[in-house]
Amino acid sequence: MSSPVSKLGLASGQFAFDRAPVRGRTVQAEVRDIFDIAAKAGVRLLDVAGRSVQAERELGALLVSPDSFRVCISTIRPDRGPDIVEAEARACLARLGVTQADCILVPSVAELLGPHGAALWDRLKALRDEGLTRKIGVSVFASDDPLGIARRFRPDVVQAPASLLDQRLINDGTLAAIAGLGMEVHLRSIFLNGLLLLPPDRAPSHLRAAAARISRARRMIAEGRSDPLQAALGFALSRPEASAVLVGAASAAEFNAIVAAAASPPPDLDWDDMAIDDPEALDPGAWAAA
Repeated sequence: MSSPVSKLGLASGQFAFDRAPVRGRTVQAEVRDIFDIAAKAGVRLLDVAGRSVQAERELGALLVSPDSFRVCISTIRPDRGPDIVEAEARACLARLGVTQADCILVPSVAELLGPHGAALWDRLKALRDEGLTRKIGVSVFASDDPLGIARRFRPDVVQAPASLLDQRLINDGTLAAIAGLGMEVHLRSIFLNGLLLLPPDRAPSHLRAAAARISRARRMIAEGRSDPLQAALGFALSRPEASAVLVGAASAAEFNAIVAAAASPPPDLDWDDMAIDDPEALDPGAWAAA
């Protein structure tokens, strides 16, 4: 049986290359160590969706070899036409030093459903047929009717939010149905943007309504002789619907802790009782404003 760690994917969103060195350590040094930890632990998926041109160059310079990771990138907005989308996808891979993407993701359902969506999707299918990418996919939110999108467009990969606090797409059977169609499900936001790891008294004011439920979940985790990091990872990695679980880290120490927690047996907790239903806490728009 493979280790649950191999189900992890590394999201690069927390690699702040423009940040000043901390305690004498540059971001480049931290990322290099994170890549080394990932290689040793068997983490092979790298999600670089939404990074800037400069960040992609930085990442490309730090990758040991083009085969270090299975790399997932995202498309740009399709309103300038499919030729520009294709050119930018090829340029992104060149900056990363990668000849073939594992997946090219459309970053929002709105782009697929917009006036340029059909041309975008047709071009991505052509790039897959050509071999520029192994798979194509779409990133969804719970409000996007993910199963309807999956049935209509037949992507290879659906990237979706799910966590022990946000179990909507699990409890309604959406993710199981998507996986049942033969598609990969990549879970993201498994820490709900850090809400589970943040002490309730430090939550943004407009999210305080969920504080009691979060405190209760943290208490249950502690009573189960676990901690929020291990519980969040244990829940996500144990989901049979998930092909991959995306995590981010800003330092090698953080990623080491994630790998160690992922390698531990999942805690014996009542997952169902930890879900919250506060609409503001589960709304990514609310977190963007936080």
